[in-house]
Amino acid sequence: MSRQADASQCGGVVVEFQSNDIRDARANRTRNIPGSALIYLKGPKFLIYVSGALSMWGDRMWHFAISVFLIELYGRNLLLTAVFGLVVAGSVLLLGALIGDWVDRNPRNKVAHASLFIQNISVTVCSIVLMLVFSYKQRIEQIWDGWLTVVCYTVVIVLADVANLASTALTIAIQRDWIVVITGYNRGHLAGMNATMRRIDQVTNILAPLAVGQVMTLASNVVGCGFILGWNLVSLIVEFFFLSRVYRIVPALSVKPPLTEVDQVYLQSLETTMSQGEDNVAEPQPLTEGNCNTSLHIKEITNLPLCFRRFRWLMSTCKDGWRAYYRQPVFLAGMGLAFLYTTVLGFDCITTGYAYTQGISGSLLSLLMGVSALTGLMGTVMFTRLRKSYGLVNTGIISSCLHLGCLLLCVCSVFAPGSPMDLSLLMPYITSNSSTELGGMASQRQKHTYPLTGSSNQPLLPDRSSIHWTNNTVLFDNVPSDTAPESYISIILLFLGVITARIGLWSFDLTVTQLLQENICESERGVVNGVQSSMNYLMDLLHFIMVISAPQPHHFGILVIISVLFITTGHTMYFLYAHKVKRKRRHCT
Repeated sequence: MSRQADASQCGGVVVEFQSNDIRDARANRTRNIPGSALIYLKGPKFLIYVSGALSMWGDRMWHFAISVFLIELYGRNLLLTAVFGLVVAGSVLLLGALIGDWVDRNPRNKVAHASLFIQNISVTVCSIVLMLVFSYKQRIEQIWDGWLTVVCYTVVIVLADVANLASTALTIAIQRDWIVVITGYNRGHLAGMNATMRRIDQVTNILAPLAVGQVMTLASNVVGCGFILGWNLVSLIVEFFFLSRVYRIVPALSVKPPLTEVDQVYLQSLETTMSQGEDNVAEPQPLTEGNCNTSLHIKEITNLPLCFRRFRWLMSTCKDGWRAYYRQPVFLAGMGLAFLYTTVLGFDCITTGYAYTQGISGSLLSLLMGVSALTGLMGTVMFTRLRKSYGLVNTGIISSCLHLGCLLLCVCSVFAPGSPMDLSLLMPYITSNSSTELGGMASQRQKHTYPLTGSSNQPLLPDRSSIHWTNNTVLFDNVPSDTAPESYISIILLFLGVITARIGLWSFDLTVTQLLQENICESERGVVNGVQSSMNYLMDLLHFIMVISAPQPHHFGILVIISVLFITTGHTMYFLYAHKVKRKRRHCT
């Protein structure tokens, strides 16, 4: 009854998730039929898997390659890469609700096809521009006193950002909406599809950058651009065909919940006003009894100029999206997941760059990344087993405890032998004598760190002029090899915690993802997930601000502690959500 009430309030369609026993028995009968493998290959699940694999592979290649291309274009400087990262994060943060609202308001096939087309065409055009810039860079720099180069850089960043926004829309549409309908609202099948999609993402996250990196290393950046261009054109055709077929063979995808009455009247009045022009403003059509306040509000809006009405509608959509996100029963769970993005405890360039300054070789880092991918896959397997045995909410609790328990090893690494931790940043008001003593102790503990050339403000990742890119791993050629660390205990504990924590991390991520899928009204599924994407990007921005504030290797321990605090806060939010759910169930029984 509570789910029906929630759905009716937001104008959504009431959906009942079927029990696993009925669907599992039906699936077992299907497996006994000869030729079931062929039926599966032609079925919607397999087509979604193949389409998702192609899309994820292209996304991973592009995200890896565009960072390298921007560094190469700007004289091996990180400025363009930083600008690109800021633009991408800022655009999703600001437009996430609008993207989700667009997904909700349009038919599923049109959303998927439009997102797919915009994404792949943007990457294709951007690749062509990059090929031209790499091939004729010297000539371009001489045109318009170098301003044509700036125009090219701007076009590349804008196109790459548009591609990322389209990819966000496609992810929301397929992974947050389509697969819920394809599984027939069956919790067991939904968990299986979520886990499989995440396994595909884990594998492509390792293999796709390696593949395009080899092409760029063995050939050239121009050939790398051509390879990505060709992949996107082929992927566009295949994905378009597969998604169209899935839409045809699953009739439920063609049915979407209607817009709320207020939205319908407002959009109708806006379209009527636009058709009659600025000089003859039409009155909005009368509403049903009981909506007088809304009618007056709409009349006030239609008296504004067209540009202001559009802007006000966009602002209103964003505000309504964030309000819808806040009133969801899974709000705390979603916020908890977002808080997990504020961390340096992952296999990105920050953590791997720090490890390299502590004496870890590039080959060992690559091996550790492979092991972390395996533990991530173990997390997806653990999720399906725990959910079947203990339920979805309890799976999140177990995953949270496992994640936090493994991260305690990272906290221990901060104070373990071999750590370059500098406590002076934590005690800014200590006396000068104490600071001198601590400085001496820190200098003794930092004997194992590699000397980094440059000023005292040298960042964590120095001298990018000799970088080999391997799946976001940064390797430095100019680090001296004759300096051995006095102890590897700290770095061993750090990576042992990071690698093992990925089991609980991905299990928890899948738990929250399915909670969002099951508990959000179908009419608000897009906008709520769009706001969730915005929250994820916002918290991810915070972790980059952390690194900018404390960029040196001997400050990394402080970043670890802050990261664990953010993660603990996120899991605490989930514990509060789980407590509310359990208390509500006890009252219902």
